[in-house]
Amino acid sequence: MGQVHVLSHPLIQHKLSYIRSETTGTKEFRELVQEVAMLMAYEITRDLPLIETSVKTPVALAKTKVIEGKTLALVPVLRAGLGMVDGILNLIPNAKVGHVGLYRDPDSLMPVEYYCKLPQHIEERDVIVVDPMLATGGSAAAAVSAVKARGAVSVKLMCLVAAPEGVEKVQKAHPDVDIYVAAIDEGLNDHGYIVPGLGDAGDRLFGTR
Repeated sequence: MGQVHVLSHPLIQHKLSYIRSETTGTKEFRELVQEVAMLMAYEITRDLPLIETSVKTPVALAKTKVIEGKTLALVPVLRAGLGMVDGILNLIPNAKVGHVGLYRDPDSLMPVEYYCKLPQHIEERDVIVVDPMLATGGSAAAAVSAVKARGAVSVKLMCLVAAPEGVEKVQKAHPDVDIYVAAIDEGLNDHGYIVPGLGDAGDRLFGTR
């Protein structure tokens, strides 16, 4: 069973407080989301395997270590997931970026895929699906299904804030996927919003309503 990791680093929790605040404007909100995404990426990549190598310093030959084998692929769920990408790329600039687009069918309320483009050799990469909110879990589970259907084997999910309902949904659909979040909130309201949450992440990132 995939594990749920709540990242309690003080800097993550501090910045998340300002992300939640309704008085935080679009520019600051966007910057904070990028910063928290970068800090979360630091934690999520903690176990990447290393191999020994050597480099010549100005003084002598030094034995060093580099990341072994697989390279990373970031897959934001459109549109809100885009707000987390630049922060992660600041830390891991060589990561490739794919995209998954989903919308909710008005009749069935089920997520429908309308776009998916992934980096080449996705089966050889460690894939991190990113979306700020894990509410009902329907979109996140569908996004993970989309990358798996195209060959991805190693998949993780990174979100800022989750509801217990969303965590349970993803775990049932994808028991092999680890979930990384900055917080697990109380639950969902009647409109499917996370409580207390942070509002609509996409609207707050892009200044829309």
